[in-house]
Order: sequence, then structure tokens, then C-alpha cells
Amino acid sequence: MSSDCQDSGRRTRWTLVFFHLANSYVLLFYHGHTWEESEEQNSPKIHDLVVPNKANLNLLRTDFQKSRLRGQSGWESSLRQRPMQRMTFQAGDPYYISKRKRDEWLAKWKKEAEKKAKLVTVMNAQEDPQTQKEEETSTIPPQQPTDPASPSIATTPEPPVISNEVAEKNNPKVTNDEAEYEDGRGFGIGELVWGKLRGFSWWPGRIVSWWMTGRSRAAEGTRWVMWFGDGKFSVVCVEKLMPLSTFSTAFHQPTYSKQPMYRKAIFEVLQVASSRAGNHFSVQAENDELDTGKAVETQTKQMIDWALEGFLPSGPKGLEPPEEERNPYKEVYTESWVEPEAAAYPSPPPTKKARRNIEKLKVKEIIDERTRGTDLEVILCINHIQARLRSRTLQFMSSPNCFLECAYQYDDDGYQSYCTICCGGREVLMCGNNNCCRCFCVECVDLLVGPGAAQAAIKEDPWNCYMCNHKGIFGLLRRRDDWPSRLQLFFANNHDQEFDPPKVYQPIAAEKRKPIKVLSLFDGIATGLLVLKDLGIHVERYIASEVCEDSITVGMVRHQGKIMYVGDVRNVTRKHIKDWGPFDLVIGGSPCNDLSIVNPARKGLFEGTGRLFFEFYRLLHETRPKEGDNRPFFWLFENVVAMGVSDKRDISRFLECNPVMIDAKEVSAAHRARYFWGNLPGMNRPLVATCNDKLELQTCLEHGRTAKFNKVRTITTRSNSVKQGKDQHFPVLMNEKEDILWCTEMERVFGFPVHYTDVSNMSRLARQRLLGRSWSVPVIRHLFAPLKEYFACV
Repeated sequence: MSSDCQDSGRRTRWTLVFFHLANSYVLLFYHGHTWEESEEQNSPKIHDLVVPNKANLNLLRTDFQKSRLRGQSGWESSLRQRPMQRMTFQAGDPYYISKRKRDEWLAKWKKEAEKKAKLVTVMNAQEDPQTQKEEETSTIPPQQPTDPASPSIATTPEPPVISNEVAEKNNPKVTNDEAEYEDGRGFGIGELVWGKLRGFSWWPGRIVSWWMTGRSRAAEGTRWVMWFGDGKFSVVCVEKLMPLSTFSTAFHQPTYSKQPMYRKAIFEVLQVASSRAGNHFSVQAENDELDTGKAVETQTKQMIDWALEGFLPSGPKGLEPPEEERNPYKEVYTESWVEPEAAAYPSPPPTKKARRNIEKLKVKEIIDERTRGTDLEVILCINHIQARLRSRTLQFMSSPNCFLECAYQYDDDGYQSYCTICCGGREVLMCGNNNCCRCFCVECVDLLVGPGAAQAAIKEDPWNCYMCNHKGIFGLLRRRDDWPSRLQLFFANNHDQEFDPPKVYQPIAAEKRKPIKVLSLFDGIATGLLVLKDLGIHVERYIASEVCEDSITVGMVRHQGKIMYVGDVRNVTRKHIKDWGPFDLVIGGSPCNDLSIVNPARKGLFEGTGRLFFEFYRLLHETRPKEGDNRPFFWLFENVVAMGVSDKRDISRFLECNPVMIDAKEVSAAHRARYFWGNLPGMNRPLVATCNDKLELQTCLEHGRTAKFNKVRTITTRSNSVKQGKDQHFPVLMNEKEDILWCTEMERVFGFPVHYTDVSNMSRLARQRLLGRSWSVPVIRHLFAPLKEYFACV
């Protein structure tokens, strides 16, 4: 409602708006500007707000009340309609059945099935008593044994046979499943398909029932798909599905080359497809040392070629699921519900990742032979199982390939990723000893120690594993007395490939020794230069290739600009080597992200950052002395122990030597196992701690702080790597409260001087990242010590 007033060339416009709130009217001035019309310009000039008098307001309000009664003509003609009733929807999946409820349903359904089965039996007996009588007459009673001492065998009568119709009526779950995915759009339970999700390539999967996912039913026109590779579930529209027979169209070669998970998914789906089609692919191993990774690659390539050709000879028809997969819950009582948690719902994520399936049945047969009195030595392997007569004790060990990959592979909780015995296991027991990081799978414990041993270990708190317990024999397991030396010898060197021994240089006379020239690739925080200075070796030139700005800052500040940084290693050419050289020592350790087995998305040696190893190899080849030059030349390459066997062999093949495994726990307060390739003298000599090495965590802490552990696990770039044990305890107590390691304490653990990384106002996490990528100073000192016999000292 608005009105205009004119007064001596002035015009006032005001607007009144009424709102009906709680049976009362509220008057608001919506617009009430006053302006003056100018003779020269038509633009208004704003003045103060002019409020109408009170009488006019009362008159307007009365008129408005008479003409504006909401709802008097019915809500249908009202300008403001009555709001519709609000319906709320719960976010997420509201359908959830607790384990207790499922158990109750299971018991109820079983009782109903038994009642109906008895009823059917009684009705059959009443309908045809003569037939039943004839059957009873024809039945020959079992003869009683004549020997009173012979044991009697109790025979259990066969349960009455229930027809399929009766069983289906008794089984409400079957009835529900039969109605699933019957919208006439194809893609039934068990079919192998390609599915498309946003942001992903076409991915192989299997159509499954909603009951298997533990969630609600899929809407019409959608299907529950279990993806190969990671085993996750998704609801996918049928428009985003294609049968697996369209392999040549959906298969994406670039994704297969880059993503390990995609390669795993392709391998798994083709295994299922070949099994259904009756076309089995296998690669025969020539010997036990055959690299399993290469064998899998060869088998996968054969299956991909078969799929690209159209799954011949059976074609798409051979990929159809068998009857038991189309209706996986037909025998819901006797099979699927024996373990309701595993049958009705996907199993929860295992505490440790399952590596490969172990043929436990074959092992059990071997164990049965042992318990019957035959003395055996059993060798458990991921790929094969051997048994041979040996001594009176039963000893277990993994195959070399599996143990090489898994022995030093740790999860985020600091424990081994896999079982100590079989290098596998789905559910594992973790040792309660804070200084131990070993795991034993439930299957191996029950099989080798004795039935029920795993449950007894779970109830025992804390539980000390079979390597920490004071006893030496546990059931069929016996701990070797000399296991530390055996383990060191196993990782020492020539257990893999045979190479010619490296060239040995004679020590140089003291008066003829010259300063050393060093080329450090992937330098980090200049650990090599720090150790050379600590050893007193005169460094003439130290050229470092590094791309991390924080690492460069630390090196420049701590070594007063004596390091010449040359940037990315890929930009260093042969001309640069000639200008800077000749070099006496080449060191480096390429990034381990794409080599470490701990990284599930690793790309291996030939992709990603793994290829940087070949930059080290290229520059090492350029810096080697030419023929006829007998000057001492040394080199060292470092990387993680937890790498694939094939990657380790390839690195050894290029460098023409086997690595030496050195764990920093022998000379520091932290576990840090690393492989070292090189020609430094005495790399295989025992690692001996000195009086200056801090072997326990307490010696690394500041005043007033107490260590809860003697040694910490491997410190990486991750912040949670400082936490210890399966319960993720902080390693330090201060004022009766748990605390993390301070940066100065981590520097002592690595052997660096205090505040070595305290530059440029870096945060604690940034400093930990620098330390997590660095070398252990005592280990490098151990390796560099023989260089004092070849180069001048200060």
C-alpha cells in the first residue's frame, strides 16, 4: 500500500507493509524516501525520511483489517496456501539388522522349517502306510558285532527329504531373492559385467544380491555390483552396465598400465571367466625360485588375449553364472547361516591385509602325519608346500621370495603386515611386547601350536609371541637358538644372483691421499657430507642434486654454503659431469614411494618415481673411471627392504651386485632396515655400536621425559609413525601424560646434531618429513669409515 503527497515541489512516497504474525499486525515502513524535483535536472535529491501522521496510519490499518482476512474465502483461494505436510528422510541407509536380531530370525526360521518337515513326513506316512511298511520290511537291520571289545558305531538316521516346493515355502529368504532384479532389464545375480562410475574407467564387477552387501535393496533399474580388485559394493544403473563379453570395447589399456588395482581387477575377473568357460590358464614354474610376479603377468597376458578374441570357443554363453551362483542363498539354513556374520554381510576389513591363500588343508595333512609319529620338516610357502623327512623336530619357515618381501613390511600400527610363519593370514595376533613387532595368523597358531591356542592367546593380556616367550618349544613350533645370525646371513648378500666380485682398491699411502670429490644424487639433508665431516675426511667438492626446497635450506645453512646444488637429477648431463669431475664417490637413494610394498598404489621400478633409479645408474656410468685409470672410485645406492623381489633383482642386475641389508636398530634407538648396493670396502662386516651411539630411546630424550619403549619403530614422513604398538601409544611420558617425540629427540634418534633441521621456521611435521626421508647417521658412518684409508683427512 503506497501513497504520494505533494508539497511545494516536494514529493514524498511512502509504503506500508503489514505482516500478520500471531493474530496481530506489524506495520513496517518499506520505503519512505523524500526527494525534491529540480528544474534543471530530473534526478531526485534524497532528504530525510518523512513519516505520515498517526491518524492516517490508524485509518489505513482499519481499512486493511476489513479487506484482508486470510482464509475467509477458503484456503484454496488464499494467496498464501497452507504449507504441505513435511516428510523427513533419514540420510544414509536406514536398513540395518543387528547380529542378535539375525540370530533370532535364524532360530525362528529353523524351527518353522523343522515343524513343516515333520508335518510333511507325518502326512506322507498317513497317505501310504503300506508302502512305508514294505520299506521297513525290506530294510536289513545292522548286524551286531560279535567281538565284545570291538567299538560300536553310532548311526544317525537320514533326515527326511523335503521337496523343492516345500523348501522354498519354508524359506522366506529364497522367496525374496527370486523377486530380485526381475524388472526385465537383464543383469541377474552372478553375471560378470563392466560398470561405469564417474571418474573411473569401465571397471569389472559381479552382480550380487542386496543381502550380500548388508544394505537395503537396490531400486528398480539398478543393480548391486561387487567390484573386482577391492571387493567394494556400489549401486549402478543398468544403463551404466555392460556384459563382460564386450571386453574389447571396455578394456582400457592405459589404465591397465598405470593402476595396479585395475590390473588386479582384470586378473580376478578373467580368472572367474576362464573357470566358467572351462579354459584354464597356468604358467608352469621351472623352479621354486621363479618370480611369482612375472608368472602372474604372463598368465594375465594370456587371459587378456583370450578375452580380446571374444572368449572363444564358448563365447559369451560360457560366461553365464552356474545355477548355484544365480541363487547363492538356496541352502540358507545349512550353508549360508552357519556363520551369519560371514554369509549375510561382507566381512569387516581384516586387521591385516590377506596376502595370498595358503593351502591349509595340505598343511593339515602334513601335520596329521607328524602327529602320527612321522618326523617331518615342513616348509610353508605362499605358492607351494613341501614336506620331507628331517629330524625329530618340526621346523617351519617361509620360502625365500615371500620372506624377502614380507619380513620387513610394516603397517601403520608398526607391526608386520603378514604372519611371521606363512607370510599371509587374514586375522593375526599381535605380540604384546612393546619392543616386538611380529604377528602370527590364527590359522597357523591353531594348526601348529594346537587347537584353541589362538583363543587362549587372545584372552592372555599381554600376550608374548613365540619369538619373545622364554619357552623355546610351542606345540610343533621350535624357535631356533641362532635365529638372529641366520636372519642376518639370509639378508646379507649372495642368496639371489651371482655376480663377479667388485674391484678391490689397495689403500693409499698417507702422504699420497687427496681430498675427496663427492656427487650426491637425491641428497636430502646432506647426510653424506655430515658423516664425511664427522669422520674427518677432507671434502674438496660436494655437488648435490636435490629438488626439495626445505632440504636445500637445511644443507645451505648447516654447511655454510659449501654444497653446490644442481637441481633436478634429470637435468644433469655428461658435459656437467666432465666439468665438475672427476668424482671419487657417488652416493644416492632414489625415492621409495613406488617401490615399497607398503604402498598399495605403487607403480614399480619402471613407472613413476621408480624410474629415477635409472638416472642414478646413468650418472654412475658417466662418472666411472675410464680404462687405464686405477684411481679409487666408490659408489653407494640405498633403498627400502620392503620392495618386490622382481624390483630388487632388476636393481641388482643393473648395478651388478647384490645388496647388503643393514638395520639401524643395532646402532640407534629406532628400527630402520635398508638395502645398500655398492663397492665400499667391508660392507658385509658386522655392525658394531660405539660408545657415542644412543642405543635406547631414553638417551635421546630431553630432561624430565621418560621413554616408554627401548626402541621406536621406523620413523617415516607420516605423523602417526611415531606412535608405537597395536594400541598406538605415544612413546614418551612427561608429567604423567603421554607425549610424542620432539623434533630434537627425533634428530638424536637419527644421529643428527640437535636442531639440525631447525631452520627457516619449519613446522614439526615438515622437520619430521625431512628426517623420515633421510639416512641413519650411524649406519652411514659405518659404511663410510673405510674411506679414511683412501682419502686425505683433516
